Amino acid sequence: MAKQQQQGKSKKTEFAFEGSRLPESAPKAPEARLAKTYKDNVVPALMKKFNYKSIMQVPKLHKIVINMGVGGATQDQKIMQSAITEMELITGQRPAVTVAKEAISNFKLRINQPIGCRVTLRRGQMFEFLDRFINIVAPRIRDFRGLSDKSFDGRGNYSMGIKEQIIFPEIDVDKVSKIRGMDITFVTTAETDEEAYALLKEFGFPFRKQQEAAA
Repeated sequence: MAKQQQQGKSKKTEFAFEGSRLPESAPKAPEARLAKTYKDNVVPALMKKFNYKSIMQVPKLHKIVINMGVGGATQDQKIMQSAITEMELITGQRPAVTVAKEAISNFKLRINQPIGCRVTLRRGQMFEFLDRFINIVAPRIRDFRGLSDKSFDGRGNYSMGIKEQIIFPEIDVDKVSKIRGMDITFVTTAETDEEAYALLKEFGFPFRKQQEAAA
């Protein structure tokens, strides 16, 4: 029974690759700009601000998790294929397909049915995404006046929601079949929200000015 479920799961979560792929012999990408910024500027600034005695105490960005729910995929798998392609264009990494863990008859949802996709970015790809998000993507958010500083989880991680995937320049608006949102979580090694805020702020994270937030 378990074997049959596994076979069904793998078949349902197989989606075609779109576009060309880099060959394995492709040259290694240069060091991300923000990775160097972290070493040269962020670390000294945080050590001074929080009086750390060792560089090892300085918090760092651990990973970025992007999750996209695709409710319409229960009715049409082409919607799921489109979401996967868009997520890959946005992140530069093939997303993992998330599946339903239980059946819900009212929503015509079956166990192991694809309902979304997720990407976890680390190291160079993480810094490249952060760089593009800060300098290109965030300012393109509709009516953008800065990001709220109230979205920390108490453990040094920052989460936010994006309502439209078309704010990413990698997405061709003419080819978009449906507007989709996503959740982005910036996971840090900071022990407090204050340290995490300072870390992201040093990277240039566009937080809303305190005066505007209070208004």
